[in-house]
Amino acid sequence: MSDPSVTLSHPDPTPDDSTRPLAGERVAFTGVLASMTHRQAQTLVEEAGGQAGEHVTRQTTLLVVGEEGWPLEADGHTAVKFQQAQKHQQEGLPLRIVRESEWLGFLGLRESQAGVQRRYTPAMLSQMLGVSVTMIRGWERSGLIRPVQRLYRLPYFDYQEVAGARRLSELLEAGVSRREIETSLRRLESVLGSVERPLAQLEILASTAGLGYRDPAGRLTTTTGQRLLDFESHETEEGLAEHANVASIAFPQPAPRQATVEEEAVEARRLTELGDMDAAAAAYRRALRLNPAHPELNFHLAETLYRMHNPHGALERYAITVELAPDYVEAWTQMGCVAGELEDWHAAADAFETALSIHPDYPDAHFHLADALQQLGRTDEAKSHWATYLGFDQRGPWADAARERLQATMD
Repeated sequence: MSDPSVTLSHPDPTPDDSTRPLAGERVAFTGVLASMTHRQAQTLVEEAGGQAGEHVTRQTTLLVVGEEGWPLEADGHTAVKFQQAQKHQQEGLPLRIVRESEWLGFLGLRESQAGVQRRYTPAMLSQMLGVSVTMIRGWERSGLIRPVQRLYRLPYFDYQEVAGARRLSELLEAGVSRREIETSLRRLESVLGSVERPLAQLEILASTAGLGYRDPAGRLTTTTGQRLLDFESHETEEGLAEHANVASIAFPQPAPRQATVEEEAVEARRLTELGDMDAAAAAYRRALRLNPAHPELNFHLAETLYRMHNPHGALERYAITVELAPDYVEAWTQMGCVAGELEDWHAAADAFETALSIHPDYPDAHFHLADALQQLGRTDEAKSHWATYLGFDQRGPWADAARERLQATMD
């Protein structure tokens, strides 16, 4: 979560309660807040002249919905407090339901409000959500999540969209029906505005079997490896039966069609998602034989080799990637990370510094460069980069680690 020092300051140390932004409000919170803990939020309510409550009652005037992800319970229903608040609204009680960022705006906490809507790199999301970078990239390819910005080939994502997709995925995997989740999302529409985007995410997740890849042999296959019946293909059951009846007739066989670069790349991604790294690497190499100067293919082959516990092979492919695309900041940063694992800290620092010379606001590079500089005994420089990282991210494992390391240098 965010910096525990978050407070609300007032020009007058003892202002009249009626002038405070939440004067007369009885405030409750539901869901996980993205900007702070519930305890911190309750303190802010009291400082702003309001009263904070643990539960929604008939006296509650404001329910704040956290933006950590969609506020859905384990059974797919909307949060109990949200249901209670809607019931009170229907009874005509003066109760408002607002999003966390809206509430922060009431308090004038613009910096925290911006933090809720912060943009995150794949590596930052991987750390915060506990899912692999490979999975995040797979979600992007399927259209489940969409980057809000790309800088030097690096995608940046809105945290809430990715966290929401993860929550929807968890609910479906737990056996909650798609209809139940749809109903709950519709109930949240009054707070979330349009729910078309989360409904689209739900559609993609719920119909994974329909997300077929066509492999180099022309067969349709799902992300789980299940073969799909392709009605546009000649390989229908009826067609196979017909071929069986005339199997004794010799027909000239056409030469097999060579797969295209894109088909090989799609096959490589499918195999990666199935965890077959050896076959994925082979597919990437076939694609690269058709187009050796493709930076993205070299980058993904490097990632695959790294997952195959071949750091030296990965380093070589990252080097080829940046030769082909010198502004590929993610490749520079990955080079630095692998060099660091091999304890070549000078090479690691050089790679991170190159990444930052291209994209000075790349959070991951600041974090990793700080670690490399500390290993080289350049602690004062390392402190500067940890502090810079915390300017981009104040919660999650990396933010906690940066704060701990900064603190350790002061002890």
